[in-house]
Amino acid sequence: MVMATTASTAAAVSITSVTLEVPDPEAAARFYTAFGVNTYIRLRASEAPSTGFRGFTLALTVSRPATVDSFLGAAVDAGATVLKPAAKSLWGYGGVVQAPDGTIWKAATPEKKDSGPATGEIDEIVLLLGVEDVKAGKQFYVDRGLAVARSFGGKYAEFASDESSPVKLALYKRRGLAKDLGVPADGTGSRRIVVGSTAGPFTDPDGYVWE
Repeated sequence: MVMATTASTAAAVSITSVTLEVPDPEAAARFYTAFGVNTYIRLRASEAPSTGFRGFTLALTVSRPATVDSFLGAAVDAGATVLKPAAKSLWGYGGVVQAPDGTIWKAATPEKKDSGPATGEIDEIVLLLGVEDVKAGKQFYVDRGLAVARSFGGKYAEFASDESSPVKLALYKRRGLAKDLGVPADGTGSRRIVVGSTAGPFTDPDGYVWE
């Protein structure tokens, strides 16, 4: 498979916020503070109907397995459900949990062996949107000013971000993402996530709302 990259190192358009819509913002704030990711997201109340897989995940990339275990352990202690226990894989070491509000989170590292104790530091957070057509989705976002950092044909696309962005955006095949997270791919209703950016308001072809 050929990986395509762009020469640009900065996105013309950047993500300014990621807002999770939750039934109880106060309870969600307590959870995300305990989880250690509260500074990366915003919360607001919503009772919009949503069933099954919402189509996205937020993925923490950290430096070593001990840090993966630390974040996942903190999430479970705060009320998260384990979807995939942390384990080694072809790509490194990671696990998946679901927050009490229904948002799915992944924590992973490319390292398979520990080089020290948990650091509590997050290298980056990636918002992975599950889409039906990665190539079409990539072009949609390019047309709105986002710069592609790298892509793998019709399977995955990642966009450039600057230091002010709380998260990095990437697109993945919806069914492939659901399989990776250990959940059925079917789902209906609200995505329960809104992305803020400098590109203005729009809704993408897969129903993800930007403001």
